[in-house]
Amino acid sequence: MSVADLTTSPVTSTYTKTSSRLHSPQLSLSPTRLSVHFSRSPRPNPRAQNFKITCSVNQVPSPVAVQTEEAKNKSECFGVFCQTYDLKAEEETKTWKKLINVAVSGAAGMISNHLLFKLASGEVFGPDQPIALKLLGSERSFQALEGVAMELEDSLYPLLREVSIGINPYEVFEDVEWALLIGAKPRGPGMERAGLLDINGQIFAEQGKALNAVASRNVKVIVVGNPCNTNALICLKNAPNIPAKNFHALTRLDENRAKCQLALKAGVFYDKVSNMTIWGNHSTTQVPDFLNARINGLPVKEVIKDHKWLEEEFTEKVQKRGGVLIQKWGRSSAASTAVSIADAMKSLVTPTPEGDWFSSGVYTNGNPYGIAQDIVFSMPCRSKGDGDYELVKDVTFDEYLLKRIAKSEAELLAEKRCVAHLTGEGVAFCDLPEDTMLPGEM
Repeated sequence: MSVADLTTSPVTSTYTKTSSRLHSPQLSLSPTRLSVHFSRSPRPNPRAQNFKITCSVNQVPSPVAVQTEEAKNKSECFGVFCQTYDLKAEEETKTWKKLINVAVSGAAGMISNHLLFKLASGEVFGPDQPIALKLLGSERSFQALEGVAMELEDSLYPLLREVSIGINPYEVFEDVEWALLIGAKPRGPGMERAGLLDINGQIFAEQGKALNAVASRNVKVIVVGNPCNTNALICLKNAPNIPAKNFHALTRLDENRAKCQLALKAGVFYDKVSNMTIWGNHSTTQVPDFLNARINGLPVKEVIKDHKWLEEEFTEKVQKRGGVLIQKWGRSSAASTAVSIADAMKSLVTPTPEGDWFSSGVYTNGNPYGIAQDIVFSMPCRSKGDGDYELVKDVTFDEYLLKRIAKSEAELLAEKRCVAHLTGEGVAFCDLPEDTMLPGEM
């Protein structure tokens, strides 16, 4: 899984809102001017200069040139966003829902390059849901973020009403109802898993603090940057004012890969595969559950009689699919990762089909399976379509499944000890059982 573009300069929790920021929480029904405001002004934290574009629906006067140093760093209008229009004249907008704010970190990366256009098109939230995209990158990626904004502009999405970019999570995350945390540092040659946990853990600790300070109290957070389970745990521990249940680690791509492999083996199309669970960590200890999965409504083991294939080849194919893709293509998965993020979001905003479920890495406190408390573990979930979920109770376990789940559980408990300094639980101590790889690593 490709991860790109991290915030390299941590931002302190001290935050002062700038009064000049143009923002509208909902669409005005009066004639408006849609504009883009560029600014590059020093922040209170000298290490984290904030670069920001805000595309807002606001009533604003025509731009007036001001000859100051600050004005030299501004551009008034940005192409189509300078045009005026009357929302009252647009019949379709009268039935639109309230504007929804979605933040995306690592927004200049390849995954985001596929995902943002799915979000802007209405594929995730529907054809009557206007959206504001808030894109977080780094100082190094600022020009690339401008390019992303330009491509979104050129796509003429009617539902896309605001686009803002920045490098300060305390501004980008303000009032967001969804936060898709994609940006993280990839594991380099010779880097131990413990080292990656510490480096990326610091990023997600800071982003958790920012969400806690300025995001909606009911924000839904999907962590994609690896190691995503433990990064999600770090993030939620640093956001005590947001329900821990609202944090997810992305294991949907693993679920999609497992469905595809079962469909291939059974000789059916993948829409015939249901009730697929990925248990555990997003690593090569993950457990694709063929015991509870179904093909055409029948248990997988009744359709695929080769149980040795299920226990050995199928499981390994799912666990190592990302690495094989890198070998074939020379790069990690981006488009399929973006699709899986969209799938994960749709599973939370649309009711789960009767009898089915989906996989997500969620907080284990109160789980009915006997899995250790206080970690983020992929488990089967159902949703009523309100953004919330419940864990599925009617699942079956056998000795093979329990043994595999225990191995992934042990790895996550060890990872948790590695990041104790980032979760407020004391001094970190790393005793990882083995240096397992992530699904997208060589």
